[in-house]
Amino acid sequence: MQSILATLGYLLSPDGEEVLMIRRDTRPDDIHFGYYNGLGGKLEPDEDVVSGMRREIREEAGLECVSVDLAGTISWPGFGRHGENWFGFLFRIPQWTGTPLSATAEGSLHWVPKADILAGRIPMWESDRHFLPLVFAGRPFHGVMPFHNGKAVSWSHTPG
Repeated sequence: MQSILATLGYLLSPDGEEVLMIRRDTRPDDIHFGYYNGLGGKLEPDEDVVSGMRREIREEAGLECVSVDLAGTISWPGFGRHGENWFGFLFRIPQWTGTPLSATAEGSLHWVPKADILAGRIPMWESDRHFLPLVFAGRPFHGVMPFHNGKAVSWSHTPG
């Protein structure tokens, strides 16, 4: 089975204390329904990962990325709705231009305090709590998080 290549980006407020996140609240059949998540999605066949990240931010938030910093990569074997393998490139986006949209077809956008994300005070995938501290720490990492029946079964990572 081929892996689905994807991006996942975390836009930071100018002071670095808040993160723009999407609350997946428009489609009850969405496996992410009710959860907050970074912005991103599947790469198109003709895109490199940075171009794909920039396109996803433009489509989902109406913003243009000025700088895009690779935070790390994660392999998610078995993550998809039908057990597909996903491979994600995770980015911090400290500089951008424009005014964020309030909502998209996938959900509503919210500035969330980074402290609330790290403390687990917002609804999100339980598994995200393992890697989000690494995303915001500033040092690249590369991880693997196998899933079975919709749940992460383990987590390991190495520094980049």
